[in-house]
Amino acid sequence: MVRDITLGQYFPGESWVHRLDPRTKIIVSLTYIVALFILHTFIGFAFATVVLIAAIAISKVPPKFILRGLKPIFLIIIFTFVLNLFMYPGDVLWHLGFLKITEQGLYKAVFLAVRLVLLIIGSSMLTLTTRPISLTDGIESLLKPAAKVGVPAHELAMMMTIALRFIPTLLEETDKIMKAQQARGADFETGNILNRAKNLIPILVPLFISAFRIAQDMAMAMEARCYRGGEHRTRMNAMHYGKSDALVFVLTALFVGLCVLERMYI
Repeated sequence: MVRDITLGQYFPGESWVHRLDPRTKIIVSLTYIVALFILHTFIGFAFATVVLIAAIAISKVPPKFILRGLKPIFLIIIFTFVLNLFMYPGDVLWHLGFLKITEQGLYKAVFLAVRLVLLIIGSSMLTLTTRPISLTDGIESLLKPAAKVGVPAHELAMMMTIALRFIPTLLEETDKIMKAQQARGADFETGNILNRAKNLIPILVPLFISAFRIAQDMAMAMEARCYRGGEHRTRMNAMHYGKSDALVFVLTALFVGLCVLERMYI
């Protein structure tokens, strides 16, 4: 289960999507997320799904690898679905005592579940096709206007990227600790919720210690290399917008326009 989390992982490749400017991918990803909240019908979601499938196909990231990232949050999706299923009044389709499933509740439950799946997959495409260092440079560049009013753009970009980058590392460390504890007879599968929570203590303590050790090692490595971020930092690969980025911006604007039309007329 731990290995199934793909958030923060980078999938190496040389596809057209991989070669796009990181600033373009960040802006497009944020725009796609906002567009999902503009859409309010399944017709719109079908269109958004086609766009996402096209992006995945062009990026050449294996669909199985992307869908694997849904497994860890499957319970959250189910919980959201069930919660909305029984919360909306309307035309009753089924009832058992005080529990009622209405037509409106079923529609809303499926609608929100689909939106959540598209949000997760759309967000993961950013980190899957963008190197961590490129993501840092892209975020810092986009935050430069805010730096003029005292916002530490470089520091914020570095913190966000390090947080994303070390999600897979901490998950791998968690997997190692769980296997070591299971080899010593620990049981994380049986018992009620309270017992399972207690059984997690032997995992959380060494995990926190490992996280602090990794952070300290990274800080010492950066200091030993005389790392100084900020205004005068140079880059080996300079970022620049190209014709591909311009094309993507045009397609994104068209996509948003169609989403707005769907909201207004459908």
